[in-house]
Amino acid sequence: MAKDTEKLIRQLSLISYLMAERRPVTATEIRRDVEGYSDMTEDAFARRFYADRAELDALGIHLSVDKPADGFSEQENYSLAPEAFHLPPIAFTDSERAALQTALTLLDGEFAYAEPLRLALQQIAWGRPSPLGSDSRQTIGLGITASAGGGELSSRLAKIDTAIYRRKRIEFEYHTMQSDETALRKVDPYHLLFEGGQFYLVGYAHERKDVRVFRLSRIRGKVAYATKAEHDFQRPDEFDPRGYANRIPWQLGEEVGVAEVEVPEGVAWYVERQFGLYGSFEGQVFRTGYAQPRLLISWALSFGLRILGPAALVDEARRRVDDLIEAHRGDPPERVASGLVPPPVPVPETNGRGRGADAAIRPERFARLVTLASVLIAAGRAGERLQVKDVCEQLKMSPQELREDVSVLNVVNFGGGAYVIYAEVLPSGEIEVDPEPYSDTFDRAARLLPIEANALVAAIDLIGRAHPDLRSARGKVVGALGFDPADEGLQIVSPRVEDAITHAVELAVHESRLLKIEYWTQTEDRYSDRTVEPYALFNGKEAWYVAAWEQERGLRHFRLDRIKNAEALDEHFERREEVNPIADIGGWPRTGTVGGSRVARVLISAEQARWVREQRTVLAELPDGRIIVEITFKSIDFLVREVLKEAGDAIVLEPADAREAVLVAAEGLIARAT
Repeated sequence: MAKDTEKLIRQLSLISYLMAERRPVTATEIRRDVEGYSDMTEDAFARRFYADRAELDALGIHLSVDKPADGFSEQENYSLAPEAFHLPPIAFTDSERAALQTALTLLDGEFAYAEPLRLALQQIAWGRPSPLGSDSRQTIGLGITASAGGGELSSRLAKIDTAIYRRKRIEFEYHTMQSDETALRKVDPYHLLFEGGQFYLVGYAHERKDVRVFRLSRIRGKVAYATKAEHDFQRPDEFDPRGYANRIPWQLGEEVGVAEVEVPEGVAWYVERQFGLYGSFEGQVFRTGYAQPRLLISWALSFGLRILGPAALVDEARRRVDDLIEAHRGDPPERVASGLVPPPVPVPETNGRGRGADAAIRPERFARLVTLASVLIAAGRAGERLQVKDVCEQLKMSPQELREDVSVLNVVNFGGGAYVIYAEVLPSGEIEVDPEPYSDTFDRAARLLPIEANALVAAIDLIGRAHPDLRSARGKVVGALGFDPADEGLQIVSPRVEDAITHAVELAVHESRLLKIEYWTQTEDRYSDRTVEPYALFNGKEAWYVAAWEQERGLRHFRLDRIKNAEALDEHFERREEVNPIADIGGWPRTGTVGGSRVARVLISAEQARWVREQRTVLAELPDGRIIVEITFKSIDFLVREVLKEAGDAIVLEPADAREAVLVAAEGLIARAT
């Protein structure tokens, strides 16, 4: 029998034994009665028992230890209180359970934590039917689903998630963008973030002797434990994980100055709502500290804002705009030529299980076994036979994995030869469960393991902006757990939206009310009052959107952050059968490419190439380090803003009308500055 299987049998039997005894027991009793320990020497038992306790502790299952006054470890007494293993009952409403099932339906197959999410929902929906068929599935779409993005990154994510809870130091090769170098890093992992379509690790970097943020896609190769110790560190009490969410790029690093940016009255509300946390207003002047001058200039240029000070920042912004103007006058400086070096072809990632680029992390087998035990016991007590294919589908496991797990559970016991369960996989494809009385260890839902709690709350946070029932369910989950997983392991950072706007829009969507909005179209810098029929909410990398029908323009998509005011009217509307508001959810919300788009070829400076390479399709690489990328666009104004955002490090090669539009916009910036 494999060592991992032996370990699982020991740990599950230990839990069963302690729960059945309902009293403190000694290590001697555990060694004598618990499956897997009795044939060990005293030294081997001491090592294995300590390691098993540490692993269970890392999974959130804490054994109580009563130490005697004389300090002899042989006389320590161990117990497991019911509340340390069982999940407190959670009184979800039917609509909350339906919303949670919707979360799994939307995320299944693309969410990095989809499999532990499935197990978590099995636990919290204990004894209740799955409320499928909720109409919310037609009113929510997801452009961003927190997919790990491939087998290799999935493996890193799983290792880091486990290391956070086990307080294990990790090491990996990391490519630092600022220096364009790759080097070994040793890190105490504190926290995971998902923001803007990417996973990030926050941890103490031993080489830097400070807390740093690492983008998982920039890790090279495998993540490994740095030591063989059970625990390597304790996260400092003063560490605040929420301080690393929604950070603004120009403030990353040591502050070098305070910028003054003139904000026209027409967009002051937007800048204050979206960026007010990062500075202060004095009249029409926005003051913000900055560590990265180029990124502050990039932000100001993308909104057409004028930088007033300090002088060095004004001069750099002027130089960058002058360079942009010079590069767009006359013919382009470079044309795509056949002699350019083509970019390397990316190698498709796989996790070895045929799941391809959308591989998801798998929960530890312990979690699956506990959930399977609960499923089998429920069927046995009801006198029902389960279908192998149904259980495999429910828990996303293969028939072979199911047979192996059933074999493991069949030898889990709680002492004295009393086994927790006996189940048999029949040739007919059914599972027969012996309906004899069982230990009550697994007859109620177990506590959510850390990865399951992460999955559940992360799924809620990813979708909760679009569904009020998910937000209320979140409060109940956190209350039952006694902690917020977003503070403990994984935090989903959603695009910022005003609560009042969100409430008005989601109310109108779910109750089919007409929605009145005052909308700012950034590309045209104009406002319009509109009354629309809202059908669905969905997210993208930069924002949440509402898909709505306009009488004269058909189906349109409005960014929630650009809605200045919103009101759900009392008047209701009949949903149009021909409208599928989330039909294109796999298109531009994920790729950024709108149907009917044109393609611009853009030259990127060598200094900026490594950053842009992560975001754009590279068409060619020049010998001097510059690259040519493509940017798809439907509106010239959109392309102009994307080029201005590069602060002089991007030059449009073609088409000609796009070059001219960038030139006009840049000259306009100079005119406003004089």
